[in-house]
Amino acid sequence: MEDQSRRRFLQNAGLVSLASVSPVPAEPERNKELFIHHVFFYLKEPNNAQHEAQLLEGLHKLAKVPSIEYVHIGKPAVTSRPVIVNDYTVSWMCFFKNIIEEEIYQTHPIHLEFIEQYSHLWEKVVVYDSVGPKKVS
Repeated sequence: MEDQSRRRFLQNAGLVSLASVSPVPAEPERNKELFIHHVFFYLKEPNNAQHEAQLLEGLHKLAKVPSIEYVHIGKPAVTSRPVIVNDYTVSWMCFFKNIIEEEIYQTHPIHLEFIEQYSHLWEKVVVYDSVGPKKVS
């Protein structure tokens, strides 16, 4: 009986030490956190009203991707504090239930078509993605 107890102890001790060397990653919380995707577009010709209108047209089409919960399309606000970045032409911010829904958006045909049809208009995009709780108490 003592031999079995000792064997069990050694097996358990081995499992504990193995877990400390190569921990098993926790199940990701990929479906629980709100995902925000914020893109800043810098047009090649920022003062070209026609190009801006074309980009806005494309963004309105892009807003039809089903996994998007909410969309905001904006232009730089007329504010002038030193910390404010307002050198972009158009801002695109969309909310997703979680990162899984955002990944669906990234490969959705409407998104791929948007990039194909409108990317010639911009010289650069800057993207900020963030996750967080759906509701802050």
